Amino acid sequence: MQSSSGIASIVFACVFGSALLGMLLRAAVPVDHLNSESKDVVKLAMGLIATMAALVLGLLTASAKGTFDTLDSEIKQGAAKIILLDRVLAQYGPEAKDTRDLIRQAVVYRLSLTWPEDTSSPAQVEAPQTTPTVEGIQAGIRSLSPQNDTQRWLQSKAMTISEDLAAARWLMFVQVSSSVPLLFLVVLVVWLAVLFGSFGLFAPRNVTVIAALALCALSVAGSIFLILEMSRPLEGLIKVSSAPLHYALSHLGQ
Repeated sequence: MQSSSGIASIVFACVFGSALLGMLLRAAVPVDHLNSESKDVVKLAMGLIATMAALVLGLLTASAKGTFDTLDSEIKQGAAKIILLDRVLAQYGPEAKDTRDLIRQAVVYRLSLTWPEDTSSPAQVEAPQTTPTVEGIQAGIRSLSPQNDTQRWLQSKAMTISEDLAAARWLMFVQVSSSVPLLFLVVLVVWLAVLFGSFGLFAPRNVTVIAALALCALSVAGSIFLILEMSRPLEGLIKVSSAPLHYALSHLGQ
């Protein structure tokens, strides 16, 4: 998938290019097409397009922010459940030590994949090689041989927590793989290009106007960049924090 910055650059080029094209077409448009009555009609039409574009832009922003916040909340809840699972196994007894060590290894590996210390290394969200480790944790819990009612309850509790964590893991992969619908983005860019083209058509050709249109186009491209970044919360420049997992890691094995 193309980077968010690359797509934002394309959006800027399309929108600002439309404004410049409108300025160039001004000389070819008959004078009677640029009178006050024509301008009023064009303003009404562009106002409708601007309203629709604003609604779609707001919808995409809300959707992307919702995706970001949901995953951030799930990671925090997952970190809390990891600590709880480790504590339940600690109460079970020394027989669960191998499983607790496996939990710690899984957390360390997930941190190294998704939040690598080397910023030049790409983050890996979906890692199939971690599946055997997760399933190994569940197998370790099932293999425990409780000797009393307390251990049986702790084993059942640990199994329930591990199943919740496994389900949340797959849900995270599904959420991260989804992104902004391409059709929404294409339609939005077309509307914005038409809108900026009308700006250029009726705008005087001077440096101040061109600079103002460039800043507006840059702002629009920036909003698209933020939407794309938030829609992929474990990749790119804007990522959910790894602090909850680091906190969980610091409490494992105690």
